[in-house]
Amino acid sequence: MNLSFFDQFMSPSLLGIPLILISLLFPTLLFPSPDNRWITNRISTLQLWFFQLITKQLMTPLNKKGHKWALILLSLMILLLTINLLGLLPYTFTPTTQLSMNLALAFPLWLATLLTGLRNQPSIALGHLLPEGTPTPLIPALILIETTSLLIRPLALGVRLTANLTAGHLLIQLISTASTVLLPIMPAVSLLTTIILLLLTILEVAVAMIQAYVFVLLLSLYLQENI
Repeated sequence: MNLSFFDQFMSPSLLGIPLILISLLFPTLLFPSPDNRWITNRISTLQLWFFQLITKQLMTPLNKKGHKWALILLSLMILLLTINLLGLLPYTFTPTTQLSMNLALAFPLWLATLLTGLRNQPSIALGHLLPEGTPTPLIPALILIETTSLLIRPLALGVRLTANLTAGHLLIQLISTASTVLLPIMPAVSLLTTIILLLLTILEVAVAMIQAYVFVLLLSLYLQENI
């Protein structure tokens, strides 16, 4: 049976049961749980230092009311980061290449930030739809434009994450296929292609980390506007 390059993005299933839930829960099992010796454990110390660093970066622009979101944003950051990195391993499935999953993460959190602003400071939240000093004839058009830009924020979050990871996976598969095909024909070109593949893999590791950070950072910026 011929397989296309996009078959790697199909959700795996067993006996008709989708296994995407397992692929979502598995990364959480990789983090060591605290025990009686967790203070002297180097892995736990490194893990806590990383969590503290990410939390500081996300919470610095927010006031004390926004610090209540620290656990949610940090958990989302770690989940996306782990899933993206594990998805670069051979014969693995990356759930974050599914637009439906990314929208399921982005839309509720974006809506929560929006409702927080409408509940706590409705006048300021609605004031974002109309910049100060707008000429009267342009008011209806600007309100429509700002409302549209506000509503497409969760779509932009999901599409950005999906597109970047999907493009990276496709490039890796294309270059690895070319390297394998060219090996018996032109070994020198195949070696050059392999070097490019290694460099691309390093780049994709960076992209996987950056996209997870950007996803959560944008959510924190949306939250900053509404608190």
